[in-house]
Amino acid sequence: MRIGELAQAAGTSTRTLRYYEARGLLTARRDHNGHRTYGPEDLRLLRQIRMLQSFGFGLEETRPFVECLRAGNPAGDTCPASLAVYRAKLAELDAVIAELTEVRAVVGERLSRAEAAATPAPGCAFALTPPADPTRSSP
Repeated sequence: MRIGELAQAAGTSTRTLRYYEARGLLTARRDHNGHRTYGPEDLRLLRQIRMLQSFGFGLEETRPFVECLRAGNPAGDTCPASLAVYRAKLAELDAVIAELTEVRAVVGERLSRAEAAATPAPGCAFALTPPADPTRSSP
């Protein structure tokens, strides 16, 4: 298939495919007219890259998965390098979750203290009731 067909099948742009090619993640073959051509294995690589990116993986983090597929493995996450990237991403996510949990606790404490005071400071107008939920319709 040509570059436009691959881009459409993968749900991306031809510009993105050229970028992936420049980064060494995608390899185009050339037909007799010099046009880029791709096969079903390239679509498989692209789907792997796009899935990982949707999970928050950076483009370079997808490389071990692509190389694993290129090596003929049935899935991109069956190689040791791919597993190492998974482990690193989990550690990164755990750190972010821990940080957000701490921030949430501080915000919760401050809210509790502010609600307990319940007397607004002079010149401070705020409601003691939560704002209306914009997703709910009025009766």
